[in-house]
Amino acid sequence: MKTIAQKVSAQRTLAGVPKMEYTVDAKGRTLGRVASEAASALLGKKSPNYVQNMVLPMTVTILNASKLSLPEKRVAGKEYTHYTGYPGGLRITSMSMLKDKKGIEEILRKAVDGMIPRNKLRKDRMKSLIITA
Repeated sequence: MKTIAQKVSAQRTLAGVPKMEYTVDAKGRTLGRVASEAASALLGKKSPNYVQNMVLPMTVTILNASKLSLPEKRVAGKEYTHYTGYPGGLRITSMSMLKDKKGIEEILRKAVDGMIPRNKLRKDRMKSLIITA
């Protein structure tokens, strides 16, 4: 049996695979379920051309992000932390503050970003995520 390698472009994407689109409707659904479905599609698991070490030409669109089901208790209690690396540099942002400053799109983007593996392909995969309110 002979193994055939796919041609790879300089950006770690598969060449010759047609551009695909995947749409997720967030209306009335919870944050985690929408983010999980979008992350799975970004990884290419929804495609028959799935290759673990390549970025598929897949565009994932999340529609109706403003109609996402977020309980008030969750919005008030969830906190995002970031450490700058300096003494006393722990930055804590609540979900309600992030929602007011940057909108629900940023909350959804952070949720999907947390579900993508931390490797060299992460930036390229996140570039193909489109969130519309």
